This record gives sequence, C-alpha cells and structure tokens, in this order.
Amino acid sequence: MPVDEAAHGPVKGGSTEADEHLIREAEKIAVALGRMFPGLCEVVLHDLRDPEHAIRAIENDLSGRQVGDSATELGLARIEDPDYPSVIQNYPNQFPDGRPAKSTSIGIKNAAGEYIAALCLNLDVSVLSPVTLTLANLVATDTEHREQPLETLRDRTARELRQAVETHAAERAATPRSLSREDKKALVRQLQRDGYFDSRDAAQTIADLLGVSRATVYNYAK
Repeated sequence: MPVDEAAHGPVKGGSTEADEHLIREAEKIAVALGRMFPGLCEVVLHDLRDPEHAIRAIENDLSGRQVGDSATELGLARIEDPDYPSVIQNYPNQFPDGRPAKSTSIGIKNAAGEYIAALCLNLDVSVLSPVTLTLANLVATDTEHREQPLETLRDRTARELRQAVETHAAERAATPRSLSREDKKALVRQLQRDGYFDSRDAAQTIADLLGVSRATVYNYAK
C-alpha cells in the first residue's frame, strides 16, 4: 500500500521537489495497476534515491516484501548506469516460494536523465496455467466423423504454425513479438526444420506473428 510523506520521511540525497512529485505520481499508477489485478500481479514502486529502503509502495504482496525494503539488482544497475535500458519486459522470474513469474521493470528518470524510481510488475504465472488448461478444455470440440477431413491442409498448417510460435514464446515467458532477435532466429529455423515453410503463406504468417518483415523471416531461415 502507498506510504504517506510522514512515514517516508524527508526527501533524501539532495533530491529535488520535482523528483518527489514525479515519484508520487508514479505511486498512483502503481496502486491503480495493483488494484486492477488483485491477487494476480504484484506491483512495486522503488524509490532509487534510497536503495537501502527503496520500496515506496507495493500492491498485491506476492513476494513477501514490504514498504522500506531494499532495491533489487535491476534497481542497483540503474543507479550505477543512467544508460541502462529503461524497460525490461516480460522476463522470467520467480517468487521466493518457487512460483514462476513473468516480470516487467520500467525505469523512471528525472529531468536530469537520472534514474530516480522503477515501477515493477510481477505476474503470478502459476495462477494462469490452470486457467489456460480449463479454457482449452472448455473450447475443445469433437466430431463423430473423424475419418472425414473437415478442413484443408493449409488451414490446419496455419493453425498449428501459430500454436508452435506461441508455445515457443510462452516457454520463454514472452509473447512472439517480444522475443529477442536470437530467439526469433532460432524459432524460424526450427519451424523450417519442422516443415512449416511448405505452406505458401507460412513466411508471411510467421512475419506477422513475430512483428518483422517477410524478408527478415527469410534471412533468419538462412
């Protein structure tokens, strides 16, 4: 939950009033995001001006931390290096009790270009896995005429291609478009080995799923 000014104490380390105002505005975002996904996504606002007591606000406490706890490795990295990436998105993580998480960390800079805060989201993936299985079972269909083809090879290949791409991304706690360049290249080469390029529109389908051009897909496949 957010902490008021009296609890937080005076602005530390020579931080300006503008920095404090910026962090207070970010605090509103943290609270709103957390309350939108109760019990599902932990949202933490780190005040990087005071790394020993960095956690300024925490909603949906899934990691056992609390206001006043220290910064994480990402927070320390941003304090040391203003050029550290401002957004690290959809990376695999883990809660202290072993539950898998998908995390995103957003660095917040002041007008001087210094990192003063970080907004972090930790999604409890273990909660979603049973839901995914339940939904898959819910929408599954069957037919009494299994020996009769109900769709063309092209349709089936397109569906399986999409599933293969999404499965590859999910195994890396990412979406197809957020995969790294190397992961996309490895995926395209695997799809080629598995015969998906036999379909006429496969390259364009893969390009659309990965958010790259068709030419890039062919370059990845070399």
